[in-house]
Amino acid sequence: MLVCYLTDEPSKIPAIRAVLEPHHRIIPRLLGDKASFGSEGVLMVDADLRVMARVEQIKETLGELRAVSEKLFVVQRHLHHMVAQAYALGATSVVRSTREIAPKLAQIEAAIKASGKNSETVRSETMDCAKAFASMFTAVNHGQSIDLSEAENITSHVITGIERDGLSAWLDNVRRYHEGTFQHCLLVTGIAVGFALEIGFVDLDVKRLGMAATLHDIGKAQIPLSILDKPGRLSPEEDVIMKRHPVIGHELLKDIPDISPEILDGVRHHHEYLDGSGYPDGLTADQISDLVRLLTISDIFAALIESRSYRPPMLRQDAYKILCGMEGKLETPLVKAFGKVALAA
Repeated sequence: MLVCYLTDEPSKIPAIRAVLEPHHRIIPRLLGDKASFGSEGVLMVDADLRVMARVEQIKETLGELRAVSEKLFVVQRHLHHMVAQAYALGATSVVRSTREIAPKLAQIEAAIKASGKNSETVRSETMDCAKAFASMFTAVNHGQSIDLSEAENITSHVITGIERDGLSAWLDNVRRYHEGTFQHCLLVTGIAVGFALEIGFVDLDVKRLGMAATLHDIGKAQIPLSILDKPGRLSPEEDVIMKRHPVIGHELLKDIPDISPEILDGVRHHHEYLDGSGYPDGLTADQISDLVRLLTISDIFAALIESRSYRPPMLRQDAYKILCGMEGKLETPLVKAFGKVALAA
């Protein structure tokens, strides 16, 4: 497969060739170089996104390469906070180390070979969703108000995609093109929407649950990346900080005009359990709304089946068994109804 490699450092070119050739044909180009790439293959961008001059050069190059559908950004681990910047620039995939590049390209190549006529639509939808998440997280990090229309656009894309292609296709494509917090949020939204459609919710209620799912983890925008992106178990001190995200999210959203109380309830309480053992408010069964009960099931299932750099996704049937074992914490009839969503092909 042809890989058009755009970088800010000449010294990176021999290293990337050593990793990818001869399986892939590499065409390197330095930022600022006027030579043309063409519009075939995968565009791989490997540059320091902290430098605004380089970001502007990348924007200019991408403007010339609108026809390239696959744009893979390399964001080294010490630049985790630049993942949102990569998606905002138009990334369709992000990797965080050189060793992740070859597996990701193999995944992209397989997807291209197996693609149907809807593949470009799916890539475009997931990229638009990632851009909207990046915009919301960036706004939070800069102390700006969240634009609710961006969450509405994400939710609309998810509903359309699932109604058109089914939940399984949506989950597979999200895991193919996204990672980390954005992947989790999109998985939760897709699962929640699929759940609502399976139960037979009217359109308004499907959208309401989808919006709550889209925004449920917005508070993580203020969690330190050393905790948010930690590849292993959190320490007790880190866990306390992580568990602040529902309250942070509620605080970020509560003063936005037209946001519904049901969505705010979902954002604040999606980690509550029927037996009172959840957080942040230790609610019990009679205090937990139906929307929150649905969202909590969707959130747990998504966390189990998502792809992580340090572990493969859990099989859906195994994840569902874990939900079934949470009797007393989750509503049993809803878990049973969720089986049709969890186990659907």
